[in-house]
Amino acid sequence: MPEHNAASRLRLSGLCFLLQILNILLFAVFVRYSPGSSSSLCSPQLNCSRRHQDSGFQHPRFQDVHLQVLLGFGLLIAFLGRYGPGSVAIGILIMSFTIQWAVLIQGFLFFSLNGKIYVGARSMFSADFCTAAVLISTGAVLGRVNPVQMLLLALLGVTLCTLNEYILLSLMGVSDSGRSLTVHTFGAYFGLTVSRILHQPHMDKRKRKEQQDMKHQPDAFAVVGTIYLWIFWPSFSSATTVHDNVEPWAVLNTYFSLVASTMATFILSPVLYEETIPRMVQIQDATLAGAAVMGMAGEMLVTPFGALIAGFLAGLISLLGFRFFTPVLCSRLKIQDTCGVHNVHGLPGILGALLGTLLTLLATADTFGDRLEIVFPLVAEGSRTAADQAFFQLCALPLTLLLAVLGGCLTG
Repeated sequence: MPEHNAASRLRLSGLCFLLQILNILLFAVFVRYSPGSSSSLCSPQLNCSRRHQDSGFQHPRFQDVHLQVLLGFGLLIAFLGRYGPGSVAIGILIMSFTIQWAVLIQGFLFFSLNGKIYVGARSMFSADFCTAAVLISTGAVLGRVNPVQMLLLALLGVTLCTLNEYILLSLMGVSDSGRSLTVHTFGAYFGLTVSRILHQPHMDKRKRKEQQDMKHQPDAFAVVGTIYLWIFWPSFSSATTVHDNVEPWAVLNTYFSLVASTMATFILSPVLYEETIPRMVQIQDATLAGAAVMGMAGEMLVTPFGALIAGFLAGLISLLGFRFFTPVLCSRLKIQDTCGVHNVHGLPGILGALLGTLLTLLATADTFGDRLEIVFPLVAEGSRTAADQAFFQLCALPLTLLLAVLGGCLTG
């Protein structure tokens, strides 16, 4: 046994060394700082007309998004008594590698010019989003893969997530600023498919035992994680909005969705479970579900009461999913979802995509005003009608699911 543990440590150490050397070499060859003032280097791929975004490093949103990914998602999986702080350590490892790898992979598709990758605030935002998708995927397989396999999952997950983003955002012109599809939906179903491929029958009994143990675990990690989600998620949802007059919609709609989803948990939890007050883990899940449903629709014309309705439904769906759908996933489909990412990210992400599709039909100059050019530039310039854009928004959902499932099969 000691020899086996030593071999495992050496494998992890060796893989980390090889991957880090690879990243250093690739950065040395390809990565450069974003050309902040030289107009001669500007191109449509670099979005140089938005050079002021690189001041985002001084803007609180960059720190907010970074903390959200590290602590909000990292502490999400720390409530499991069997793994605890160890899962946070693995999350930091995954994040450290994924950010570097995402800068490279996304850079070649979104931020390259003349064979070089130009990094700035915008590219770091994108890398953080991709990292969030990978961390969601790891929540579905936690406890069944070792750190070496986690790194391999991140290696392929970043590549497939970037491909999905490129097809949806660049080729199809889909609006998904808060990443209902490219982060929540893709990350959840990519991880769930990997979990299905790696199904281990003996893990079912262990998982049931862990679920019993969770009731007796202190909620310290869940408390901290929930607080971070509440504080920083509105910045996460609005990080990619370019102009200041767009940001309030995404921020306000996210807040309204969060509060409604949390209220839904206090309404339904005592009915489904023999608990007067929901556990902090359930409130944390509700917070995530309410935020995920606003990913695509947050910057659209949801209206405050619409955001409340969407968040309320997301909270209900998440709880009902844990109570009724998760057992079916495990018993019938043989999918072991350790952290419940299907109910927290997958289902709310799908609901958010459908809501965004419906709201796209309202994308006219009368309803959106000057914002139409920012949210739906192809509609504003007359290349598409609102119905055409809604069709592309709707097609993005099955395409994301297809890429997530096929990619998860390959990775598993």
